[in-house]
Amino acid sequence: MKFIFKMMVACTSLLFTLTVMATPVDTYEFQSADNQQRALSLAHQLRCPQCQNQNLVDSNSPVAQDLRLEVYTMVDSGKSDSEIIEFMTSRYGDFVLYNPKLDSKTYILWLGPFGLLVLGLFIGFIFVRKQRIQATESTTLSTEQQAELDALLNRSKTTK
Repeated sequence: MKFIFKMMVACTSLLFTLTVMATPVDTYEFQSADNQQRALSLAHQLRCPQCQNQNLVDSNSPVAQDLRLEVYTMVDSGKSDSEIIEFMTSRYGDFVLYNPKLDSKTYILWLGPFGLLVLGLFIGFIFVRKQRIQATESTTLSTEQQAELDALLNRSKTTK
């Protein structure tokens, strides 16, 4: 009985020691709940420069933690969303934006998929059209071919 009690105490102690490492990633204290919502929204819009395809909130890299803290402090200091985004893009380039602006550098990014769709539809249309033309040409026999076919059929009937 004492052994079971000691094992339960040991397991419980082990469980409590494992939860010590489970600390939250961000422990930043915001001045208001509105600032917190705004900062989280901005951090969701910004991409981690180190990670592939993760925003600042989802990433656990040290760079993302630093940038989150930077965004949080800028929001609490009263900077506008556009000022924060401008600061981040001037420092890290347009890559940091999940939804890049539509300008001359990003036309291919925004219009490329539509161009590829139109090109694919055009190629598909040409392919189907050629297939239909070939199908009608191959079923229509010229008079010489028809005469040759009739001769072969007549020959096969006479040999039977």
